[in-house]
Amino acid sequence: MSKTIRSILSLLLALIIIFPILYCFSASLFARTDFSTSPARFLPTTVTFSNYARAFKASNLARFLVNSLICATVGTFLRMSISLFSAYSLTMFHYKGRYALFIIIIATMLLPGDALLIQNYVTIQRLGLTDTYLGLISTSLLAPTSIFILRQFFLTVSKEYREAAYLEGCSDTRFMVTLLIPMSQSLIVALTVQSFIQIFNDYLWPLLVTNSEMMRTVQVGITMLGFSESFDYGPQFAAMATLMCPMLILFIVFRKKIYEGVSTRFSGR
Repeated sequence: MSKTIRSILSLLLALIIIFPILYCFSASLFARTDFSTSPARFLPTTVTFSNYARAFKASNLARFLVNSLICATVGTFLRMSISLFSAYSLTMFHYKGRYALFIIIIATMLLPGDALLIQNYVTIQRLGLTDTYLGLISTSLLAPTSIFILRQFFLTVSKEYREAAYLEGCSDTRFMVTLLIPMSQSLIVALTVQSFIQIFNDYLWPLLVTNSEMMRTVQVGITMLGFSESFDYGPQFAAMATLMCPMLILFIVFRKKIYEGVSTRFSGR
């Protein structure tokens, strides 16, 4: 296949992927009548920003967004901390049952999340953690995929680094923070962004574990706007555009590290 054809195909695929995003931002500026025109429009007849104001005034959308950001930030930090220490333990320490423990952790990847949903809800309810941030993020703290990927990368690091660090009196925590984490920085950034997006976009679990409107996340809050019942989709598109902004900012800021992390992950380096 020639380079020109590959470039054209890549451009078409890119347009297919980004078209819904572009349409969402464009539709967030539509007037109400623009949604009922035939044929359908891609650009608004008149640009209006009132949909954003109406979306925030019609519900506690700002509060929902803050809840999602808190859950995603704290949950991602705790998840990555657990994944890093778990991968380090499974790689650097030699103790009885280490491999069996690793197999058990990996085996949990085969369990569908929906199969554990009821039991997780019962557990959180009995602990009195409904309508709390801890209840919202508790089921996202263990990430077998992240542990597996980090362990596989740590195995490629020469043991001579750790032995030299021990000779210099370096503790395991200091060795991991000052040497191992910087060496795997790109991979950690890619996993961190992936975890943030996953927790931020979670819908079913926050819907189950929250009863108070003030503890709802933004994914649940969008469904509570109610504008679609009157075919007034502008505020909903405005809310979705607002929802995508943190993801786009993350991608723009860390895109280079994400590329490097994905390359490291799939090249086996």
